[in-house]
Amino acid sequence: MRIGLFAVGRLKTGPEKDLAARYLDRFAKAGPAIGLELARMTEVAESRASNGETRKREEAVLLQKAHPDGGILILLDERGKALDSEAFAALLGTFRDQGKRDLTIAIGGADGLDPSLYDKADATICLGKMTWPHQLVRILIAEQLYRAVTILSGHPYHRV
Repeated sequence: MRIGLFAVGRLKTGPEKDLAARYLDRFAKAGPAIGLELARMTEVAESRASNGETRKREEAVLLQKAHPDGGILILLDERGKALDSEAFAALLGTFRDQGKRDLTIAIGGADGLDPSLYDKADATICLGKMTWPHQLVRILIAEQLYRAVTILSGHPYHRV
């Protein structure tokens, strides 16, 4: 299963980008052995519309263009379901085992995600009840993707 990340906002060169890249590289190297591969990282600029609802709508259009037809869509939202690492790994494993070819994880912009996306999403999850800047969310989800691979493959990286 090919996994893509979609993010509103561009990550500038610096330690956040380096750390996210480190975990995505680990995921890209370890994932194929268990049927998970890093397909793409799509960054789009935040909409310049004058109000939040229009910005979210415009950003949703860009997400829908980047998301492969028939693919799984996971939204990251602070109101989503909180999963521990094992449950996140199991969710990815379930989608993979169902024969789904593409999965996109979406990180919204400062205004959040457009309401129309929630009806199309296969899952909405949170990385905790706190609001995180998109730079840190990328690091967190990149690390959790790598951790999911290690959990699914029985690697000792995940210790409780």
